[in-house]
Amino acid sequence: MADPASYRPQTGEIPSNPGVYRFRDPHGRVIYVGKAKNLRSRLNSYFANPAGLLPKTHAMVHAASSVEWTVVGSELESLQLEYTWIKEFAPRFNVMFRDDKTYPYLAVTMGEKYPRVQVMRGERRKGTRYFGPYTAGAIRETLDTLLRVFPVRSCSAGVLKRAEASGRPCLLGYIDKCSAPCVGRISAEDHRALAEDFCTFMGGEAKPFVSRLEKDMAAAVAELDYERAARLRDDIVALKKVFERNAVVLAEDTDADVFALHEDELEAAVQVFHVRGGRIRGQRGWVVEKVEDSTVPDLVEHLLQQVYGEEAGSQGRLPREVLVPAEPSNAAELTQWLSGLRGAKVDVRVPQRGDKAALLSTVRDNAEHALKLHKTRRAGDLTLRSQALQELQEALDLPVALLRIECYDISHVQGTNVVGSMVVVEDGLPKKSDYRKFSVTGDAATDDTAAMHDVLTRRFRHYLQDQAAQAAQADAARRHGNQAGHQVALGAAAEAAVAVALENTTTPAPRARFAYPPNLVVVDGGKPQVNAAARALAGLGIEDVYVVGLAKRLEEVWLPDSDFPVILPRASAGLYLLQRIRDEAHRFAITFHRQKRGKAMTVSALDGVPGLGESKRKALLAQFGSVKSIQAASAEELRASKGIGPSLAEAIVRHFSTDDAEAVPAVNMTTGEILET
Repeated sequence: MADPASYRPQTGEIPSNPGVYRFRDPHGRVIYVGKAKNLRSRLNSYFANPAGLLPKTHAMVHAASSVEWTVVGSELESLQLEYTWIKEFAPRFNVMFRDDKTYPYLAVTMGEKYPRVQVMRGERRKGTRYFGPYTAGAIRETLDTLLRVFPVRSCSAGVLKRAEASGRPCLLGYIDKCSAPCVGRISAEDHRALAEDFCTFMGGEAKPFVSRLEKDMAAAVAELDYERAARLRDDIVALKKVFERNAVVLAEDTDADVFALHEDELEAAVQVFHVRGGRIRGQRGWVVEKVEDSTVPDLVEHLLQQVYGEEAGSQGRLPREVLVPAEPSNAAELTQWLSGLRGAKVDVRVPQRGDKAALLSTVRDNAEHALKLHKTRRAGDLTLRSQALQELQEALDLPVALLRIECYDISHVQGTNVVGSMVVVEDGLPKKSDYRKFSVTGDAATDDTAAMHDVLTRRFRHYLQDQAAQAAQADAARRHGNQAGHQVALGAAAEAAVAVALENTTTPAPRARFAYPPNLVVVDGGKPQVNAAARALAGLGIEDVYVVGLAKRLEEVWLPDSDFPVILPRASAGLYLLQRIRDEAHRFAITFHRQKRGKAMTVSALDGVPGLGESKRKALLAQFGSVKSIQAASAEELRASKGIGPSLAEAIVRHFSTDDAEAVPAVNMTTGEILET
């Protein structure tokens, strides 16, 4: 790795103008492109204190060996140049939004003699009208449906020439899904008018065509031409099907692209709904690896740059509105750039209320589901699971295969209702039957490290106890086997007597809840939590279980008594596995904490009665109706309730006879609501 001081430019050499800069590695490859309003200030921030940079930025400046810059005239020019260089060099430390498809559009080639309807992708062509974008399946279904009503040519140029030469139409001409201008069934002028009607319908004006067909159908019925009326009826149904396929979500004059994203520490999922004429015409999504420290506004800026930068020189694809979850960085310059690409004003804004905000929320839900699906597919793949376990074993330099991993987390609110969780992963998959919950009280609840030490101590103390019980059982079985071996000379009756005696003296083995130890213990936290876990294991004399910690903020992996963390590659399958286990432990701990906190928030005057459990307390309330009535009841009356014996009835009477119990109601401590009166 290069020392940033070896290629740091002199401060006086760097201009203070706006511009774009590039970091290059020793091989001359561009690894990062950025823009700045003040080049001198921005570049000095990389070199002033490299040790204080965030890990990804730290890795970038140490991977580079030179930096160069270009001064531009305005921030708008820097935005354009930054996008151009990102597209040209694909730097590894820049956010890159990629998906596996381009926009599919329904196109009508009005520039040809016989206009053709087709599905097109990529760059736009002059003289062609475009509608969409659509999803691939929806666009072909739409085209197939509309060709029965508007039989516009859809064949290729080669098929058209062969039909003209032979005087016979193609198959679509025979099944009435093409008006066959190639063989003179319709004139070129009438075919162009048919294509114009197709474009008008796709532009959103469906009602005039439906009304016209309904009148023609009525006329056919009046003339008793029922076959023609049936065909017209089917055409009406087809038009309505296409027109109503996409529900109206916004006003009919609304053309907008609605973007939303959902992110975690490693990746971000982006979804966009394309709304044209108030209807959702298409959807597109990306999952991007976060290889630089980017805020949501930065991600939105890079997203709009890359999505619409591909459409440069193709006016018309950009809508009037672009709705985003957060205002992008350099919003004014970005809006000006997009307006230049569209050839008309583009409004980039964050909807705050109404239908557009509701639609943005729906898109955000889709982004969240897309990220979950992406992670689930990674986790469910056997090859990736094996790769993740192997990468983790190699990165941590462990001598054993990671067949079983346990992860621990602590959850509380300002030191109250402290709980711990244990989740288990075997062969890379969760084993929920082995999940455990721990309540932490007393001195162990003072802080996270003490709680982690307590939870690990309790878990592995159970392991040692179960291990000792299994060893005792094995010794007993061996002794029984030896004793049975000495009885070979005895008769059958004597053998039966010995077997019965052994069976009666054998102690049943305890249920082995913690008998299977993990190969690796993962704790949620950094160096303090890892050292606390290591002390707990060392105090129990356990040396064959390895411990690591995953720090949440920077996804660093800490080892016991280590001054520096292990940094796994951002796209590492092993890091994904650790993160997934940590998140599951966190979820499990929070769920238990909320349950415990909810129970603690409800206090009842009956809680202090020794021997009175929840079921008996409910029986008393059902019998007497309120705590006040229970308090006034005698011991004989209390014994009439289910499960209440003489001693328990006397205990209830004694409890309410004290002065302390008179002022204790049953109340929800969060809302103040009195639950029992």
